[in-house]
Amino acid sequence: MPFENPLALAALLSVIPLIIIYMLRPKPAVLSIPSLMFVLKLERERKRVYASLTKIVQDPLFLIQLLMLILLSIGAAGYYYTSQEPLSEEHTVLVLDTSASMQVDSRFVDAVKIADEYVSKKNSIILASDTPLLALEGGGASDAKDILSKVKPGAGTADLSAAITTGMRLLSQEGGGRIIVISDFTNSKGDDPVSSKNLAESYGISVNFVKVGKPADNIGIINGWIEANNGKYSYTGVIKNYKNQDEKVEIETGRGTSGNSTSFSLDVPAGGTNQFTLGNLGPGITTVQLNVKDSLAVDNKAYISIPDTSEQRILYVTDDGKLPSKTALSLLPNSNLTVSKSVPSSLDGYTLVVLAEKETPIANDSVERIENYVRNGGNAVFIASGALAPEKTEVGLIKILPVKPTGIENETNGTDLGVQEVKQSRITEDIRNDKESVISVHTYLNATERTGSTTLAALENGVPILSYWQVGKGTVFYLGLNDELGDNAWNNFHNLPEYPVFWIKLVEWLGGTGDISEYNLNTGTLTSLSKTEEIKTPSKTFTSNHILFDEAGVYEISGKKIAVNLYNDKESNTTVDASDVIQRAVSEDKPKLVRADTYTAKTDITDYLIGVLFLLMLAEIFIVRRRGEL
Repeated sequence: MPFENPLALAALLSVIPLIIIYMLRPKPAVLSIPSLMFVLKLERERKRVYASLTKIVQDPLFLIQLLMLILLSIGAAGYYYTSQEPLSEEHTVLVLDTSASMQVDSRFVDAVKIADEYVSKKNSIILASDTPLLALEGGGASDAKDILSKVKPGAGTADLSAAITTGMRLLSQEGGGRIIVISDFTNSKGDDPVSSKNLAESYGISVNFVKVGKPADNIGIINGWIEANNGKYSYTGVIKNYKNQDEKVEIETGRGTSGNSTSFSLDVPAGGTNQFTLGNLGPGITTVQLNVKDSLAVDNKAYISIPDTSEQRILYVTDDGKLPSKTALSLLPNSNLTVSKSVPSSLDGYTLVVLAEKETPIANDSVERIENYVRNGGNAVFIASGALAPEKTEVGLIKILPVKPTGIENETNGTDLGVQEVKQSRITEDIRNDKESVISVHTYLNATERTGSTTLAALENGVPILSYWQVGKGTVFYLGLNDELGDNAWNNFHNLPEYPVFWIKLVEWLGGTGDISEYNLNTGTLTSLSKTEEIKTPSKTFTSNHILFDEAGVYEISGKKIAVNLYNDKESNTTVDASDVIQRAVSEDKPKLVRADTYTAKTDITDYLIGVLFLLMLAEIFIVRRRGEL
């Protein structure tokens, strides 16, 4: 039914009392009459009732009042009609800012309404956050409106430049189109969005900036860190007051698994900051809540995650007891290392198995035990060596490795190969070429990536050196950087100070544990998981092997609770006007509506009904005055 509020049609029942009022007559007197006269009287009364109804229908006041009641009921129900309006053929790319600052007041609601007005026959929607998300590519008007009705702002920082570049790539394939950027423009990471706008326009693509939101007051937690001392953890938080007056902020904390809560107040100067410290934090999630009334809620709460520590039991299988990887693993905190020359008959109880055979091939029966161990949830790391050369590798081993070895190669031209990060991950931070300690590789196991595996890092020639995939419930990891010593060394990685740190991070990553920083992240962090996991975010649940932490709150991954906070001074600064961005984007840049062939427009007729009711009221007054009843 074309009504916004169909239940309001119940008001139509009000016409019944109106009819009854017009039909009321004085109560007839009781008289004694002959039977024949009674029959004749009854016939006359029947005709009088019909005459009365006819008189009511012919009474203009009754008709006017009846029509007024009907129109009032329809107006309350919100009647509307739809029509097909002409739209443009131009492909429209809608870039919608979904950063934390868009949660201020009604900014995002206003942005969605504006975006809805630009929907055309062919649309693409890009959600601008820390990483641009292509929510719709080349969809119709109904698809675009459906997406716009579901999107919500996150808690990251928008990379408007990257979003514009993504839109430019979409439109350049079709020879042109239009990009509409809807944002508060208060903060943007990456390149200058105005420069990206100018670049797109140089390729003949029209780009329009549409600003939403006004400056607003705010108080928020803009930073926080955890410190460990003698096995105990403490948290320090920083609160900033963006208002023009000093504020006494009431702070409420909920402590770990105990559920105990405390509260205290902190004076924060106008435009300034103040700190507070919480000590003796127990395992679990601790929350910090600012009890304030401001325009942005996402920075009024901070989450702190303190993990329960558990011991790592590592089996190290090798035919060379002097490898640096063994030394690095023996130095891991909270771990128990067992060294063996072969794979034991039972792998139960081990959290990780590292296979670092130098020359001895891994037998098929050992491969079977490793595969069963991994399929049941264990993790295995294979280090590249001569033992993994194709001529020595058993069929069973090739089946579970995330790469397919093709032979050992040497760089004979005197130039060693460098290492490149393929996919961002915490464990690849220590092997990037942009660091001072550069990895040089002159001997390597040539291999190709297997379908379904993930490569985190590769040599400059594309050969994978850090790859993994999921086998059953566990993960098999391939480390292509052999750590052989002496004149036969394949590379220099084991000589760098980053080497033991790499092993610490790798073991923590595979085991689902980590240091305290792994449990407390900032929004906008992108990370890869060792295998496909069920991920519970503050708003939804899904499965993946990588995740962008774009919401503030508590995430759960393999029983590991991760606290994610905004901690962004620029996003929390809701007092920024950002008009200068629009001015730099060209002051006369006033975008016009872009529409495609036709779209369904919904028109409300309430205003028209009010006009008709007003005329009916004048007509009623005129009739009453003419009858002399007023």
